Amino acid sequence: VQLQAFGGGLVQSGGSLRLSCTISGFNLDVYAIGWFRRAPGKEREGVSCINSNGGSTYYSDSVKGRFTISRDDAENTVYLQMNSLKPEDTAVYYCALYMAAYYSDNYFFSRCVTSKDFGSWGQGTLVTVSS
Repeated sequence: VQLQAFGGGLVQSGGSLRLSCTISGFNLDVYAIGWFRRAPGKEREGVSCINSNGGSTYYSDSVKGRFTISRDDAENTVYLQMNSLKPEDTAVYYCALYMAAYYSDNYFFSRCVTSKDFGSWGQGTLVTVSS
């Protein structure tokens, strides 16, 4: 089982990037996935998560309305479209697999906030937003 994040780079404030998380070693379609980030000197933060059928999504308040998570199970890939980027979005972005039972959307979202019960962390991709 391997997750790998791609698509980071340097972008000016107000710009856009699309991150991709490719999954190998298993079929994605029964799993929920999360995107997380760690900025320099800060704790890891849950950015966005999506359940196994794509019908439920979570966004942190800091990215709501600017980022969109989606999944293409045929391609075994989860995307994070990031628009209106701000310097405070600068971080290493990671994707991870939700490893626990899915009791409810709210339970899953609470796990997304804390990254608890997420695993198979891929190597991150650096996003740098210049002002």
